[in-house]
Amino acid sequence: MSKTKLLFDLIMYANSKRNFTAQDVADEFGVSVRTAHRYLMEIEALGVPIYTEQGRNGGYRTLKNRVLPPVSFDENEALAIFFAFRSLRHYESLPFDADIDSASRKLFALLPEDVKPKISRLEHVLSFWNPKRSVKAPFLKDLIDAAVERRIVTITYLSKSGSKARDVVPIGAYANDGLWYLPAFDMGRRMVQLFRVDRIESLQVTEETYEVQTELAEWLEHYTVTSPVRLWVELTREGLRQCQSSPWFDPVPLEEEDENGTAGIIDTMIDRNDIGFTAAFFAGLGKEAKVIEPREIIDRIRSSAQTLIQHYS
Repeated sequence: MSKTKLLFDLIMYANSKRNFTAQDVADEFGVSVRTAHRYLMEIEALGVPIYTEQGRNGGYRTLKNRVLPPVSFDENEALAIFFAFRSLRHYESLPFDADIDSASRKLFALLPEDVKPKISRLEHVLSFWNPKRSVKAPFLKDLIDAAVERRIVTITYLSKSGSKARDVVPIGAYANDGLWYLPAFDMGRRMVQLFRVDRIESLQVTEETYEVQTELAEWLEHYTVTSPVRLWVELTREGLRQCQSSPWFDPVPLEEEDENGTAGIIDTMIDRNDIGFTAAFFAGLGKEAKVIEPREIIDRIRSSAQTLIQHYS
């Protein structure tokens, strides 16, 4: 085995271990203990974060922020990873301790010289944009760790009715429109609720665990409607266009506009808990949408309009 390949394999070995000794390395790679010490010093000089523990039970320990061994990417893979990094810069909070600009610079520095100008040009014409949000989600990483371990956490959550403590089991977290959201099983209500992570004011992780019978991907793909209500909306051409841009509704375009200017419809089931959000959404579309059912949404839109008229009178 060449020395280059041995050092490469040693980097992967060190990344896979938390604690090991020079004797462990010597046995693994068939070298002397003295040579093992020398090779470990060499990979440390290359940037592998290991340090020596003294004493009878001493040895080597890898730091938590271990580096990855060298990986080869083709040009398209490198471009995809670079712009994936760049897309994260719009988020005020991330679920891991990482310097996105630093990671981007490191990847950029390793690219072939003929590829670098292409990336510079692409940055002027390509962006995975999200609105820049000033709100922070300081408990994001702790919530994800709790989701992995299925731990019950006590949160203080700020809603329209004020701050309230809840015991929940996080299922996971997802980002949408520059904000982080947390589906979690509410132990009091015995159902999955959706929380805005930036509205969580305090967090305490307990030692208790609870197994929720759903995963994040499953929840996102198959949102459970526990109290179904029919939503029927008629849309103008502009209303259809705006609803097609929304992640919440999937309108059906008509082959031809009818005599009333209806170009598309929404005919689906929503959860009764979502009536407030749905009413606010279609109120914002004004005359570009007309809710036919349910009556609760119509009444909310009418009440909202009257309140606005009084506010600006």
